[in-house]
Amino acid sequence: MMKSKYFGIICAVLVFLSNQSGAQSTLTATTHKKTNQMTETTSNVSEKELYSLNAQFIRNFTTMDTVAHNKIIHPDFVCINSDGSISGRDEYMKGWATGYKKSGYTSFSITDENIRIFGDMALVRSRTVYTKTVDGESVQGSSVYTDTYVKENGKWLCVQAHITPVKSK
Repeated sequence: MMKSKYFGIICAVLVFLSNQSGAQSTLTATTHKKTNQMTETTSNVSEKELYSLNAQFIRNFTTMDTVAHNKIIHPDFVCINSDGSISGRDEYMKGWATGYKKSGYTSFSITDENIRIFGDMALVRSRTVYTKTVDGESVQGSSVYTDTYVKENGKWLCVQAHITPVKSK
């Protein structure tokens, strides 16, 4: 039941965004007309929390910290992997424990962070830049990911991650 509720919310937002040119600025302008100082402060706090969660998400990956990662991943979490496959929470967390080590990464960082908040839902998008060893050779690459967060009981939790590899030029 919860999965379909969040899936529906996520799909509705994505359809809305795909049909709107400048959706973020339009939504922001509308929101600011209706808000007061308290709401704007709350939004700033949420944005800071989400930047911090994004950094923690990556830190959890590079340190393979499943205990800390479990605390920020929603019970109904799904991951759309870079090959298009979809992993449920249990499968995803099993891979998390050794994923960084098995990947061959020798460096891994994020850039181009973008956070968009829609009430109790937020989209966190970033680019990863990495170097990894493949068949004894050093390879550089990047991917873009979008993590979808929902706020429940005052806490942001990641309900979906979507990873897209960026083709080398």
